[in-house]
Amino acid sequence: MALVIINQPQVLPYRKGYQIAKRIVDISLCLLALPVALPLAAICALAIRLNSPGPAFFIQERIGKGGRRFWMYKFRTMPHNLNDSSHRAFMKAFVNGQIGSDENENGRNGKNDNPQRAFRKAFVSTPGNNGNGKVYKPVQDSQITRVGRFLRKASLDELPQVINVLKGEMSLVGPRPNVPWEVEEYHGWHNERLEVLPGITGLAQVRGRSGVSFDHIVQYDIEYVGKQSLALDLKILWLTLIMVLLGTSAG
Repeated sequence: MALVIINQPQVLPYRKGYQIAKRIVDISLCLLALPVALPLAAICALAIRLNSPGPAFFIQERIGKGGRRFWMYKFRTMPHNLNDSSHRAFMKAFVNGQIGSDENENGRNGKNDNPQRAFRKAFVSTPGNNGNGKVYKPVQDSQITRVGRFLRKASLDELPQVINVLKGEMSLVGPRPNVPWEVEEYHGWHNERLEVLPGITGLAQVRGRSGVSFDHIVQYDIEYVGKQSLALDLKILWLTLIMVLLGTSAG
């Protein structure tokens, strides 16, 4: 089922040769990684089940290319059936620009951002509490399991998305997919990021600072849409690997 997009994206990034090559790279790298990824995934799943009750996987509906819905796979890092109402309220405000960056950034009208900082402070106590160094997500330390904190820091919670890549729902590189209720809050130009397959990592993840505004994230995503190439994809993958190894990944 596709999400109805009122304001259609203006960018037209489709290039058949590049898309074929990108798909070949996605499948090849995923298959090459399977001998390591499968045993690692089994260890992660076992650790999650031993650490807290509930399934090892967290499966959530996301919006992909062209507004198409798909089920994205992650390892569960929070308690099963945790109430996400505060998270939804926070992220809707974040997408709408009511919450800025982690610095004292002015709003889009140049006014002081004190209401935004107050809203952010109401949900987030200190930077890093959600295990990945970000301050704009309303996740408290108590909401992350012990194993989940490690998985987030090592970016291993995203490992099951290899399945989404092999199914053709995602790519290794592209804008991170949002959930339907976040996409419903998009402004018209935000939809340009839906012109390509979503990715496990992207330009916003390797270039953006932790806690940048949603508009900045979308600007990075649209820049990627306009500059797509295999060279850029490989550069992003390389930078992502370095960030993961150094423990500085943006998540």
